[in-house]
Amino acid sequence: MASGRVFVTKDNQEIHGLMAEFHSAADAYHAAEKVRDAGYKKWDVHSPFPIHGMEEAMGIKRTILPLVVGGAAITGVSFSLFMQWYITAFDYQMLVQGKNWNSWEPWVPVLFELGVLFSAFAALFGMLILNGLPRWHHPLMKKERFLKSSDDKFILAIEAADPKFDQNRTWDMVKQLGAKHVEWVEE
Repeated sequence: MASGRVFVTKDNQEIHGLMAEFHSAADAYHAAEKVRDAGYKKWDVHSPFPIHGMEEAMGIKRTILPLVVGGAAITGVSFSLFMQWYITAFDYQMLVQGKNWNSWEPWVPVLFELGVLFSAFAALFGMLILNGLPRWHHPLMKKERFLKSSDDKFILAIEAADPKFDQNRTWDMVKQLGAKHVEWVEE
């Protein structure tokens, strides 16, 4: 928990956060704007379909994954270029396709393939790391209402680990946002 704070329910269970259900995508969108404006950082919105503009409503910044993938592609091409130059110039000098040892044309397929290989691995592992995956269990999965967010529910969840989280104030704020149902999510 943030700064050592631990929140508990009335029956003494540790709180993971707060879950609020909304009537429509528009209600969830407007609630997301207000939660963002209130200064919360560790929260998310779950819906059965993508809601246009939700990233802006939540204040989500652009990902650095394209830079990671681009850097990996450049690294793969550079590694391939160095490897092929070293092999043909020093290690195993041989004419390929009737060209000199320092001709770059025969190297193109390997340059391309290693660029693609490095960028594919960077995309996969970068996505997993940036998303905090793999996570084998999440406390929201125990809630029946949350499981319906893939069908017809709109859920906003605020984590207790958020520095701004306060049991009473957060509960009151979410109720004022027009949530249809609000409940605690236990660890």
